[in-house]
Amino acid sequence: MKIVISSGHGKYVRGASGLIDEVDEARHVVPHVAEYLRELGHEVDEFHDDTSTTQDQNLTTIINHHNAQQRDLDVSIHFNAYIPTQGPRGTEVLYVTQGELAARISAAIAKAGGLIDRGAHKRTDLAFLNRTNAPAVLVELAFCDSSVDCACYRQHFAAICEAIANVAKPASEPVTWQPGATVRFAGRCSWFGGPMDKGVTSDEGLAFFYEYSDAPHLFLPEQPKNTTGLARRLNPEVYYVACRWDYDVTPKAILADETKLALVMAGGLEFLAHPADWGPHESTGRVADLSPGLMQALEIETDDEIEVIYPAP
Repeated sequence: MKIVISSGHGKYVRGASGLIDEVDEARHVVPHVAEYLRELGHEVDEFHDDTSTTQDQNLTTIINHHNAQQRDLDVSIHFNAYIPTQGPRGTEVLYVTQGELAARISAAIAKAGGLIDRGAHKRTDLAFLNRTNAPAVLVELAFCDSSVDCACYRQHFAAICEAIANVAKPASEPVTWQPGATVRFAGRCSWFGGPMDKGVTSDEGLAFFYEYSDAPHLFLPEQPKNTTGLARRLNPEVYYVACRWDYDVTPKAILADETKLALVMAGGLEFLAHPADWGPHESTGRVADLSPGLMQALEIETDDEIEVIYPAP
């Protein structure tokens, strides 16, 4: 396999810190896991972000590096934190589609390191898991503010790294999409996408479209000046929508099918729209982001109420 493995956060965008430092230790783990993977015959690409200075830039930099590679699996190495404790906390692995793989990695780390197995946890709110376009897992190896976890990690470091490498194979999980099933979102909305959207970075991509050729009907013919990401290239006049899709219910391949549209309704008006991205973040309190053109057609403004049904009846 070809595997891309990266350390979480960055040189200038630090993560958790306790008895050990998350960034320093993740950068220690990645090359050792990569070495074991190569011994098993895999091709491995390692990445550490040494340039970003903001969290958004950091996430985009890491995701763009992964998506620029031809690979079978994406792995991100992190360390957890909660409240400093003398007791154990354990290891866990986060996923969107790779539940079986996440469970295997968590169990392997726990067994090799004498850690509590907290298991696999589905997370649909993490940029790394949503925006990488290969099977992906995010490893929370141990709690950096637990004295027991840190001691186990230090004592069994080599065994933990080898254990991750030994089970790092993406699972072929069945698509759970059922023709005829629908999903519904109702609540407040906002807008996103296009050259004027300064809420996304100039190189920010989309969750399930990776090249202009994937969905030319959504994009401007030319890349806007001083930008490289598809989010800024979205055509603001095209009707598109982003919701917090559950990829187990509506897989990326289904959402990317231009023949399956969403019905967006507000104030007695309704229009069809293409799914274009995952969002908005839960912290906004909104349920959907729409194209500026769709907002205008619906005669609504930011934080007005809408309803989205996918696929359209």
